[in-house]
Amino acid sequence: MAIFKISRLILQKSVGSNRGLSTVMTTTMAVTQQKKENSLFGTVSKLRLTADSETSIANTLDEWVNQGKPVKRFDIINLINYFRNRKNYHSALQLSNWVENSKIEMNNADRAIRIDLLFRIEGLDSAEKYFNSLQVSAKTNKTYGALLNCYCKEKISDKALETFEKMKVLSYTSTLNYNNMLSLHWSMNQPEKVLSLVQEMEENNIAADIYTYNLLINSYASLKDIDAVEGVLEKMKRNKVKYDWFTYGNLATIYVNTGLHDKANAILEEMDKLKNQSDGGRLQNHITHIKLYSQMNNLSGVNRAWESLKSTFPTPNNLSYLVMLLALSKLGDLEALEKCYKEWEACCSNYDFRLPNVMLEFYLGQNMIEEATAIHESLTNRGTEPNLRTLNSLTNLCLKNSQIDLALKYLEIGVAKAVSEKHQWFPTDDTIKLFLTYFEGRTDVDRAKKFGESMKKISRLDSTVYDSLLSTNTTDSNSVN
Repeated sequence: MAIFKISRLILQKSVGSNRGLSTVMTTTMAVTQQKKENSLFGTVSKLRLTADSETSIANTLDEWVNQGKPVKRFDIINLINYFRNRKNYHSALQLSNWVENSKIEMNNADRAIRIDLLFRIEGLDSAEKYFNSLQVSAKTNKTYGALLNCYCKEKISDKALETFEKMKVLSYTSTLNYNNMLSLHWSMNQPEKVLSLVQEMEENNIAADIYTYNLLINSYASLKDIDAVEGVLEKMKRNKVKYDWFTYGNLATIYVNTGLHDKANAILEEMDKLKNQSDGGRLQNHITHIKLYSQMNNLSGVNRAWESLKSTFPTPNNLSYLVMLLALSKLGDLEALEKCYKEWEACCSNYDFRLPNVMLEFYLGQNMIEEATAIHESLTNRGTEPNLRTLNSLTNLCLKNSQIDLALKYLEIGVAKAVSEKHQWFPTDDTIKLFLTYFEGRTDVDRAKKFGESMKKISRLDSTVYDSLLSTNTTDSNSVN
């Protein structure tokens, strides 16, 4: 009994202590939260940023200073990084502008960030002007590197090369700067230059990282040198550079494209073993599996990858459903395709026209007009604006249903949208052929002219074909009269 009483007493004291601790922790957290909200970071980060946000940010900072509160470089840089991480580059630049006009001393890393922000918001000329205004002592590896990155992103190869050569003379080269140049050469379809630049890195004892090796692998693959690709893998092992999911995805894609399906399957199995991936990495891993199994016509592999994705992400996003629908469409599994589409329709919170596009195109390709019409009706009932691909499919559907007026209506809507969005592919060549086939042997001058006028707006119909179309219909019309 005594033991029981002592135990109960200890338990009561323990509970009391925990309650006390809990109260202290809650109070501490509340105080910390209050301090955060009352800090400069909390004040600026929760501003409602509008078209006049530059004024509101500047005014807030000026008012803070006028109240005698300190503004440290760290506070501003913390806020700039906060907005950059959220891709709110306008607000980040406004903070940088305020610092530029204040007495706060910037370091070269801050100036490099400013170059990047000026480039993103005001353009290359503004970034160049700022760099050129810097004192010689401020033109360091960081600021030169930021300017080089601007040139590489804009694919201005002559200025990028000139800047890079200056950096070599100043001993400002680094893995990052080499990677910028490698990325430029790759984006300009110059794989041979990627290879020579990586060789230069090795000669200058500049370590390659995973990004370097991935570009090197892609370059050898584009030159169809699979032995060299595998040589890069051996080099990575020797240098203890671990593959990331992007490397595995690249390798699997290369092996699939070269018909080495056994090696592709082995790589996909290795991808499954990857640990410590971010959610984005895991999702991309699953999506890569689905795409590659689809390319190998491996339906069971596609289904396994889909189930694995859903076990990791119980509510797949639109992109995941889109990739799966495209895979099932390619493999011709109608039952699974329709089941997957209905599942997406039942749970989607953000409607994405790319998904019904897959169904429309599949049904039209199989000449399943009734099913395609049902999709059309469901889209019409939604009252939302379709994209160009949807309009192209709806135009085809109406032509196959001999609904020429509705087909011309969708064509006209699509042409106006294509002109405003500067897309030149709408309508597809197959759609144009369907219209020409329809008008062959028919006397339909007004509609033929309407079709021809739409095509002239987007320069998609040869003038001789246009004249022939109208003359044929006019001739047929006169012969009837």
